[in-house]
Amino acid sequence: MNLGTHAPWADHAACRDEDPELFFPIGHTAAARLQAREAQVICRECRVRAECLDFATGTGTQYGVWGGLDAEQRADLRRLSTRRKVLTESW
Repeated sequence: MNLGTHAPWADHAACRDEDPELFFPIGHTAAARLQAREAQVICRECRVRAECLDFATGTGTQYGVWGGLDAEQRADLRRLSTRRKVLTESW
C-alpha cells in the first residue's frame, strides 16, 4: 500500500509491497474478518504502525486496516478518546 508524497512514512511500511485490497475487507462476513486479521498480522511487524494509525485517525479514514486497527476498532478508539476528553474537561 503506497500513499506517495502524502505520507512519507509509508515508504517504510510493512505493507508497502502487499496487495492493497488485503487491507480493505468488504463487509462483516467471516471471510472479511479473516482478511482484516491477516492484514493486522502484517501491521504487527511494522515499524511505522503508530504513524499509520495517526494518519488514519487524523484524517477520519473510515475504511480499511490502518496501524493495525480495523474501522470498528478505530471508531472505538475515537469514542474512548472523546469520553476521556469530556471527563478530563469536566474536572
